[in-house]
Amino acid sequence: MERKKRLFSKIYDKYIDKIYGFTFFKVNSQEIAEDLTSEAFSRTWAVFRKKDKEIDNIQAFLYKTAKNLVIDHYRQKGKTQVVSTEDISIADPRHNLEEEAILNSDVDNIKEILYTLKEDYQNVIIWYYLDDLSISEISNVLGRTKETTRVLLHRALNALKVKIKEN
Repeated sequence: MERKKRLFSKIYDKYIDKIYGFTFFKVNSQEIAEDLTSEAFSRTWAVFRKKDKEIDNIQAFLYKTAKNLVIDHYRQKGKTQVVSTEDISIADPRHNLEEEAILNSDVDNIKEILYTLKEDYQNVIIWYYLDDLSISEISNVLGRTKETTRVLLHRALNALKVKIKEN
C-alpha cells in the first residue's frame, strides 16, 4: 500500500495543474475548481488503491472524472443559485486600466463564444491548446481514434472561427 501511495503522489504532482486548469476554465471559479479537482483526485485514489483494480491510462481517467464532476456541478447549479465574490477586485493604480479592460474583454468574449460550442468541441480545444495534451492523449480521454480526434479538433476550430466572425 505504501508503494501505491508514493506512486499516486507522483501522479498527483504530475497532473494537478492540468486538471485544475481544465476545471477552472469550465467553471470560472477558483473555489469550485479547487473543490472539483480535489474530488477528481479523491475518486481516482479510491479506484487506484484497490488491489484488484488497474487504471490503464491514469491521465484519461482523471480528465474523464473531472469532466463528469463539472457536468454534475452544472446540474446542481441549475437547482441552486451560487453567488461568487471572486470577480470583485481593487484596482491597482500601477496598471494601465484601459489596456487591461480591453484584454479582459477579448478573453471574456472568446470564453463566452467557446461556451456556446458543443461540449466535445469545448473540451478538445481546452485540452489541446490550454492543457497541451497531444492528439493521442486526447483520443485516450475521449475513447476515440486519433483520426477521429483530429477531425473533432478541426471541426471545433472551424466552429469557433465561425462564432467569432458572427460576433
